[in-house]
Amino acid sequence: MQTILLSGLFAGIVAVLVTMAIERWGGIVGGVLGTIPTTIIPATIGIYLEAGADDLATSMSLVSFGMLLNALFIGAWIYYPSKKESVSVPEMIFVSLMFWSVLAIGMIFALEFALKHISEFFISISGLILLISLGIWMNWNPRKAPKGKNKVSNNVLIIRGFAAAIAIGLAVHLSSIGQPLIAGLASIFPAIFLTSMAALWISQGPEVPSGAAGPMMLGGSSVAVYSLIATWALPEFGIIIGSIITWTGSVVLISLPAFWWLKIRNTEVH
Repeated sequence: MQTILLSGLFAGIVAVLVTMAIERWGGIVGGVLGTIPTTIIPATIGIYLEAGADDLATSMSLVSFGMLLNALFIGAWIYYPSKKESVSVPEMIFVSLMFWSVLAIGMIFALEFALKHISEFFISISGLILLISLGIWMNWNPRKAPKGKNKVSNNVLIIRGFAAAIAIGLAVHLSSIGQPLIAGLASIFPAIFLTSMAALWISQGPEVPSGAAGPMMLGGSSVAVYSLIATWALPEFGIIIGSIITWTGSVVLISLPAFWWLKIRNTEVH
């Protein structure tokens, strides 16, 4: 129980920073910075401590496709409003979550079948390739990514952190009772993306979250890379050194190159 509570608390604290980063630095910097691995760190540590290396590998094999699912979730916030003249935030939340839920259910069944015939590593790599490809495609013609002009309220930030804390705490709990696949899905529930999009839309209007959506898609690939490295680093080096190695590797391999490429593309287009 202590591991679950600590994992959820840490996740809630770090989760509130994404909206603030996008608001302060704009969509490119905030979108990439906001998707640097954060909430997956306590989820990974908690799953490893509660269930061991084998269940950690099973849970993490889902993360690449889970982040792909979250990228599609963000895409809904770009394309659904473009099909209607006026879209309210509650409507957008409902539509995007229904879209995510349908895809998530299908993905769970597909991955449960695939894990019986394909290695966990191959599944993770396949999801990562698809995720990076989608991120590059969505950012090939960059949208305007302005900074926010209005401050997101403290109440919204608290709600956002609370939602992330529940999702991560639930992931660790499910892993401890023998549900590693569902735990992996819960660990990448789009609490950060949902609350970021909604909070920014409410306080800044649709242009700010729309500009951050593409960079968040590409930057989210770092979480998938984190999940790949973690299955090796944590059992090999322990939770502290292993987590440092995993986080550093994911930032160096994905976050920094993604930021560099997005800045170049944005300069070329504009």
